[in-house]
Amino acid sequence: MTDLISVIVSTYNREDALAAVLRSLARQSDANFEVLVADDGSGTATARVITDWAARMPVPLRHVWHRDRGFRLAEIRNRAIRASGGAYCIFLDGDCITRQNFVAAHRRLAEPGWFVTGNRILLSRALTERVMRVNLEPEQWRLADWFAERSQRHINRFTPLLALPLGRLRYMQAQRWRGARGSNMAFWRSDLDKVDGFDAAYSGWGREDSDIFIRMIRAGVKRKDGRFATGVLHLWHPEADRARIAENERILAEVADGTRVRAKQGLTRVIEETSASIAHA
Repeated sequence: MTDLISVIVSTYNREDALAAVLRSLARQSDANFEVLVADDGSGTATARVITDWAARMPVPLRHVWHRDRGFRLAEIRNRAIRASGGAYCIFLDGDCITRQNFVAAHRRLAEPGWFVTGNRILLSRALTERVMRVNLEPEQWRLADWFAERSQRHINRFTPLLALPLGRLRYMQAQRWRGARGSNMAFWRSDLDKVDGFDAAYSGWGREDSDIFIRMIRAGVKRKDGRFATGVLHLWHPEADRARIAENERILAEVADGTRVRAKQGLTRVIEETSASIAHA
């Protein structure tokens, strides 16, 4: 696959982590991609980070923003999809640092009729604070460095760092949506259009990723396993406010028990807002 890839990075008022993620994306071995920061209403500090990186990124970087009206991850992702130009979209959380082959690995795994879900290493609070405080660059660490951190229990595992040719094993969970995580996933843009993107009916933290997995599989797009190829480094953060989780669980159960493929409040329902847009060619 030689098409342009759009990497959509979601963020909200965590500019130190975002800067680390953008730094890691600036070092990718595959340069045929663009970056869109899907900003769920952050303040000016985040805009400054993006402006600074736009001048240094070797690929186009855009800032897609809407007003802060609470947690609206699905909606801001849809805004970024609409602003993107790639045939393939990778979604990455703004606290997940990538290694140099991240985009290249996703490109190798891209296959018509399939979406990809990757995995992650969880960094401890202490390690995250150390990385941020002294500007460490864990995306460049060797395996020996990660073994040392694992021995100190500063990471939950190191297996996502390994590169293994799983072959047909990557297709073993084709119809399974449970267990897939949204912090590192990729879809063809045509498949996102088919299901009308993410569903903004979910507000507050939780379950919008499970929703799109269910609807993708129902639309005939199967899940491909990106483990041992696309692992990212997930910085510690406090647990999100889960006040809306019961309602989001109710919506998800309704989707899982039904037959609907398209989002109720998806790409075609995005309302135009005043937005920030920073472009760098």
